[in-house]
Amino acid sequence: MEYKKGGSFLIEQTKPEEIQIPENFDSEMKMFAKTARDFVDKEVNPLIDEIEKQNFEVLKDLMRKAGEKGLLMVDIPEKYEGMGLNKTSSTLVAEEIARSGSFAVAQGAHTGIGTLPIVYFGTEDQKKKYLPKLGSGEWVGAYCLTEPNSGSDALAAKTTAVLDETGNYYILNGTKQFITNGGIAESYIVFAQVDGDKFTGFIVDRSMEGLEIGPEEKKLGIKGSSTTQVILNDVKVPKENLLGEIGKGHLIAFNILNIGRFKLGAAAIGASKLAMEESIKYAKQRFQFKMPIAAFGAIKEKIANMAVKIYSAESATYRTVGLIDEILEQIDENDAEYNERALKGIEEYAVECSVIKVYGSEVGDYCVDENVQIHGGYGYSQEYPAERHYRDSKINLIFEGTNEINRLLIPGMLLRRAMKGELPLVQAAQKLVDDLLSGELMMQMMAEDETEIDTLKRIVENAKKMCLFVTGAAAQKFGKKLINEQELLMRGADMISETFVMESALLRALAMLDKVGEKDAEIYLKLAKAAVYEGLENIHFWGRQALSAIEQGDMLRTQVTMLRKFTRFNPIDLIHLKREIADYFMDKEEYVLYI
Repeated sequence: MEYKKGGSFLIEQTKPEEIQIPENFDSEMKMFAKTARDFVDKEVNPLIDEIEKQNFEVLKDLMRKAGEKGLLMVDIPEKYEGMGLNKTSSTLVAEEIARSGSFAVAQGAHTGIGTLPIVYFGTEDQKKKYLPKLGSGEWVGAYCLTEPNSGSDALAAKTTAVLDETGNYYILNGTKQFITNGGIAESYIVFAQVDGDKFTGFIVDRSMEGLEIGPEEKKLGIKGSSTTQVILNDVKVPKENLLGEIGKGHLIAFNILNIGRFKLGAAAIGASKLAMEESIKYAKQRFQFKMPIAAFGAIKEKIANMAVKIYSAESATYRTVGLIDEILEQIDENDAEYNERALKGIEEYAVECSVIKVYGSEVGDYCVDENVQIHGGYGYSQEYPAERHYRDSKINLIFEGTNEINRLLIPGMLLRRAMKGELPLVQAAQKLVDDLLSGELMMQMMAEDETEIDTLKRIVENAKKMCLFVTGAAAQKFGKKLINEQELLMRGADMISETFVMESALLRALAMLDKVGEKDAEIYLKLAKAAVYEGLENIHFWGRQALSAIEQGDMLRTQVTMLRKFTRFNPIDLIHLKREIADYFMDKEEYVLYI
């Protein structure tokens, strides 16, 4: 198959026409996005207070209605009464549903980790039995991985599964913790150790004797979703409910998490857009010193920062999902190994999925925080939704692998690919050092008479070089012991993530420049310009910190000097640029770009 290698953005140039952008979505994708938006606005949000009170009958009824509208079956193949749409359509639904708070958590867990393990790993009989019910909303699904003493280290689970003397049932014993939809689900994807050491997946029905649901957790946010323990006391699970292969439950857990990560990033974008919309409307209505606070520069800068971050996260997310869809489109759905090939295709972009999860969730956290700040004292009051958004957002930094775990994964996965010869990162880093020492690179960096767009492109390329320079220095210094330098790895992850996001922002702007011309693409270029220049400053900051943990003395001074060579650009007036960005969105009263 022809496709871009995951992580190759660090060493390859990408053309604007090679990425997927939201402005090129087809009518079917837009229709599903609108269906989801309308459902949230008309069906879910009018009942948000009942949902927050944990009226689970209301929640389950809304899940059934979502099923009737096709919002639970986008990822389910048509063969099993689903729609079998692409990942872009599925991601758009996740983004729009995110405007519904706790309902979005229930819907997201159900359609993702509660359903996809059966889609990709289920037997034919399992798919026929479970997928139509899950797709229609007749049944709600849940996923039982975390335990009281195993969270991020999921493979350390203590739940056991032992084949009984008849050979027809597995007897499951153990406790699962923090299970979303635990109290309302009819089917559970449960992970247990077969014979004590073979991590394996099972499908467990609520009706199976011995399955007990614990009390609802009292949570900081997402209060309207069901979160419980799922307790297994000698639960007899028919051996035909074994999911995948014995001892290969990690393949289910990790592959499904990749999908969950880019969808969570998209959901955080949806929540961020809502927070920004509420912020603008409130700022226009709230008068202080005889004028709306929307007129104040301090408020405008907050709105502009939201817009730049949302635009950047959105650009990176749909770029990645587009790459995944490109791979999936090349696989014959009738291929007996379709599911295995599809999961490998998604896994190809595991680095990008982790980037989106971390960056998107932190954009969401920033936006809801600033939404409260713009509302002032009212933002702290439950009379305004800003308070609920603020509490609901925090879990996104924990779901689908904490942001710390994902930060460690980003450079770790890239370095493993480099060691396997799948990505020539080591060669690229060595060539970069050789070019720096020879002075050849400096001549390239000091090009004159370049356009503003050429400058932006060069900043992005230099950001890539800083990533290679710093990660190369770290790998050379610590070798295999680098895995123990977590603080260093996380700074490398931030540099890599920022580079991918700022490049995505610029590529989208350039694609729009080709599509609609300079006048209509003006706001895209402004957003990209802000993202690129601020990204450069962030990457340089993290790079200096990282180098200071790698070397000392003269070697450190030499490396910091080399790093600084990549940041020699004339400063721009970011303050007034952001005012212009804010004025654009203040006029629109929401996050909206090209229509």
